[in-house]
Amino acid sequence: METYTELKDFVDNPHYHRQRQKALRGLDISTIDIPIVPIVEGLANLPYCFTLQSCYGHFLHRDQRDSQNIEPLPISESISSVEYRIAYIALCIQNSDLGRALFHDLREIPAMDPEYTQFGCAEWFWQRQVNSYVLQVEPGRFRTKDRITVDHQEALHIERIRNGFFGELNRIVQERAET
Repeated sequence: METYTELKDFVDNPHYHRQRQKALRGLDISTIDIPIVPIVEGLANLPYCFTLQSCYGHFLHRDQRDSQNIEPLPISESISSVEYRIAYIALCIQNSDLGRALFHDLREIPAMDPEYTQFGCAEWFWQRQVNSYVLQVEPGRFRTKDRITVDHQEALHIERIRNGFFGELNRIVQERAET
């Protein structure tokens, strides 16, 4: 996110329900990266949030040019640099008890690797939808960028973090669905 900013406090949003319905009507699951479809569908079933945008995170290198590639990075000494396109999920959270509880859960995810995961806001989203938040997997030094180039070893580390990140997010969504 080139517009990533620190967390903002919740504000009143009397239009939340209408905005959520509009977002859900426009949700086209076929455009979501396959590995995160269950997460986006799970969030859509929670009445106190809705997704705005997401990306599984893609790795491009000399042997892989498909910008929608979801294959694991190969272990290879011949790949020196990798372009990483950020893994993230942007969502709007209702200013309610359940919404704030979800916010609290999401805020804990970066603890898995604070140098490579962030929870904050993105000005671009906030201007269009208040109470919007972004969880992302990105080296902290590049947290305001949506694509970067790193060496192969760091890309492998980012991939491990991304996989754990989405696993933890999926766990949270599943737990919330059960309550």
